[in-house]
Amino acid sequence: MGLSLPKLAPGVDEKKKTELERIIGEEYEEHVKNTKDFLNFYRAVCHIIERLNENFGNTQIKLPEVDDLRKEFQNRHKDKNKAMTKAEFQEIMKNLVKKTTFTGIGAKELLLYIFGVPLTALLIKQRVMPQAVADEVFIPGVTSVTVFTLAALNKI
Repeated sequence: MGLSLPKLAPGVDEKKKTELERIIGEEYEEHVKNTKDFLNFYRAVCHIIERLNENFGNTQIKLPEVDDLRKEFQNRHKDKNKAMTKAEFQEIMKNLVKKTTFTGIGAKELLLYIFGVPLTALLIKQRVMPQAVADEVFIPGVTSVTVFTLAALNKI
C-alpha cells in the first residue's frame, strides 16, 4: 500500500506528538515526580502506555521489555538519592517510544474492512442483481463508502 500517515491526514503526527507530550507531562507530575526506585518508575510507564493506548485508538503501543526499561532507567537516572527529573523522564520515554513496536490489530481490522466489504458486496451483487450496476462503478463506490464510514467512525 505504501501510504504514510501524513499523506492520509496532514497534521495527525503533530497532534499525536502534542498528545503524547501532554500525557507524559501529566503522568510525570502525578506518578514520577518523587520516584527514586525502578519499581515505581515501571508502574508509571505501564500507566502511561495504558493511557496512550486509550487515547490513540487503533494505534496500540506495546509495553517495553523490563530489561530495556531497567537499562534506560539506570543509564539516565544517575543520582539514586534524588527523585527523577522531568528531563530525565522525558528522555527515557522518548527513547522507549522509538524502540517499542505497535500491535497491528487496528491495521488488520482496517485492511479487512477496506478489502472485505467491497468484495462481499460484489459477490452479493453478482448473485442478486448482476446487471443492475456496472462493476466499474459499483466497486469504487462501495470502497469509497466504506472508507468514508471508517473515517466518520474515527477508525482511520
